Amino acid sequence: MNAIIEIAKQSLTITFFVLSMMLIIEYLNVLTKGMWSKGLKTKLWKQILLGAVLGIIPGCLGAYTAVSLYVHNIIGLGALVSTMIATSGDEAFLMFSTIPEQALILHLIIFVVAIISGFIVQLIFKNRFAFKLSEKHFHLHNSPECVCFNKNTIIHQLIHLKTKRIVLLLSVLAMMALLIFGSGHTEISINHILNVQQQAHQHDHPQWIHITFLVVLGFALLTLLTVNDHFLEQHLWGHVLKKHLLKIFLWSFGTLLVFHFLNQYYDLSTLVHDNLWVVLIIAVLIGIIPESGPHFIFVIMFAAGTLPFSILLANSIVQDGHGSLPLIAESPKAFAVVKVINIAVGLLIGATGLALGF
Repeated sequence: MNAIIEIAKQSLTITFFVLSMMLIIEYLNVLTKGMWSKGLKTKLWKQILLGAVLGIIPGCLGAYTAVSLYVHNIIGLGALVSTMIATSGDEAFLMFSTIPEQALILHLIIFVVAIISGFIVQLIFKNRFAFKLSEKHFHLHNSPECVCFNKNTIIHQLIHLKTKRIVLLLSVLAMMALLIFGSGHTEISINHILNVQQQAHQHDHPQWIHITFLVVLGFALLTLLTVNDHFLEQHLWGHVLKKHLLKIFLWSFGTLLVFHFLNQYYDLSTLVHDNLWVVLIIAVLIGIIPESGPHFIFVIMFAAGTLPFSILLANSIVQDGHGSLPLIAESPKAFAVVKVINIAVGLLIGATGLALGF
């Protein structure tokens, strides 16, 4: 029972960190709206670079933006592939909350891989818009209101606080207080929960994670204090919390719970080590699923020292969370081609990594 309570506490901490990062990314996405497409149509290298940058943004927003640009014929297939290789969906938030140093290295690698792959695809597909797209275009995360630091608006909103803003502010302040004055039990430590002995690498850097969490919460608090009511209700409450909170908590809790009990009966490290190539194929195939959640298992396994870096890298290359869902609706053929390319790249990088021993 104590183990389940501890897993629930850690899952809640992870969920809080993930949602805080989502809040910040959502804010930046709306704040910079309209800057993506300037000067892109005539510069293919800018398209591919932008695609990789959009993909590396944690969550689905960057991928959604790239799909929207693609269906509006602003970027080509090479840039879209670059985005989908670089993106890891909501799993990126989980990686940065549990294995921040390794997550940074992984994202730098897939960023480079995404750019190289984008240029190769562009050379193969001379026609930048190889697929006929439907007329129904997505307008994603568009907001009629500018979200900016308006002094008068901020003061007015703070004087007349709405219930949702109060709830969010108190939640962030409470978590910050626990981190600053608590006994340390709120820190994220996957290895402690799973009771797994680390082997080839060391992930447990609680002080680093503690500081990172506080910085993220600080930015989240600033965002909550300055955004207007429309953004807070429609984007933060309506999108980040209502659509992601329960799902992230349940996937985190479920994954940790399953691995906790599996470790009571099986030596998962040995099981994975003896079947690395099979696990690689499974990781790549699961990467096809256009949804965030199923891929949490690979992040948790790597954080516990059970999974090699190369397999996590392969899964991260192939999967794109639910960022490609709008693409399925707009052009199933484009989705299929992008996924085939991603699978080929993921298998190549993952197999190379295993062969080199990492």
